[in-house]
Amino acid sequence: MRPPSKAERAAYAIGLVLLIVGHGLALFWVPPERMMGEVGRILYVHVPAAWLSLVAYTISFGAAVGFLFTGRRSMDHTAVASAEAGVVLNALLLATGSLFARPTWGVWWTWDPRLTSSAVMWLTFVGVLLLRSVVHDPERRATWSAVSTVMAYVNIPITYFSVQMWRSIHQVQSNPGTMDSDMVFVLRFNAFAVLFLLLGWLGTGRRIAASIDARESAPPLESP
Repeated sequence: MRPPSKAERAAYAIGLVLLIVGHGLALFWVPPERMMGEVGRILYVHVPAAWLSLVAYTISFGAAVGFLFTGRRSMDHTAVASAEAGVVLNALLLATGSLFARPTWGVWWTWDPRLTSSAVMWLTFVGVLLLRSVVHDPERRATWSAVSTVMAYVNIPITYFSVQMWRSIHQVQSNPGTMDSDMVFVLRFNAFAVLFLLLGWLGTGRRIAASIDARESAPPLESP
């Protein structure tokens, strides 16, 4: 497998530094949320994870469509790398949301439209990755996973707009006009931290996928 590029290493380094600084600001600098108090600080992990999971899934969708139109294997590598990153961020989203829900809503989980669609979002992309793991022919695997990624992405806009389409225990999306400016700054700061880590992950995931492709596509060794 190729070694990591300078850009990949730089993305990880910048992301890690921003993450440490951003979480320090979230814990010790921004004021407590007026209604939720100190519990609200978990949102500085929860919200960036939510934003960047959608970004990762969107990259995966775009790469899957690109593969279906061009057949370029590099598109498949991007699709699987971003789907893996999205699944991890989605899991973090669900975990922190559950930790946030218990002290604020009184339950660890409820079948609220936003929570349910977020769980379905995670399950469908886990399904894409499971499908990849059982299809051994590289070309067929790339095609099938691209089609399943496009199908899984249908749930993304449903998840995003769910709090507006249905009555929900989950609050609607906030905006800079409804939040303290310091809170907005730290949310965006942490989102950029996760974005750089995501870029590093995409580089690593693409290298791994390309290495697997090269190994599986290589002709068998001739017997002596």
